[in-house]
Amino acid sequence: MLKNFNVIGDDRGSLISIESKTDIPFEIKRVYYIFGNKNNIRRGFHAHKNLQQLLIAVSGSCKILIDSGKSKEEVLLDSPKKGLLIKELLWREMFDFSADCVLLVLASEHYDEKDYIRDYNQFLDLWKK
Repeated sequence: MLKNFNVIGDDRGSLISIESKTDIPFEIKRVYYIFGNKNNIRRGFHAHKNLQQLLIAVSGSCKILIDSGKSKEEVLLDSPKKGLLIKELLWREMFDFSADCVLLVLASEHYDEKDYIRDYNQFLDLWKK
């Protein structure tokens, strides 16, 4: 789900505020950012059992492939004014990073390796049940 954020600004510049459970449906427990990616390298290749995330290209651009196990959607993130909300049990791949891309990720949970689904066939099996 693509979300547009309210921009507050004047001749000095712009500001976007994102609040837990107001602008996004979860409490933010972890924040990280991805940068310095090579354009021809894909990242991600996983889903989460419980984790929700909001992805924002605060600089530059990249594409995100979202796979529900039944359909796939490609989303372009190219503005800090919009973010992609990724719920649990959605496969994601990130690619086509611009040289200046900084991808900010707000996460609903602390890091937990047991929450990851890294095998695509195992991910698809969840949707067959």
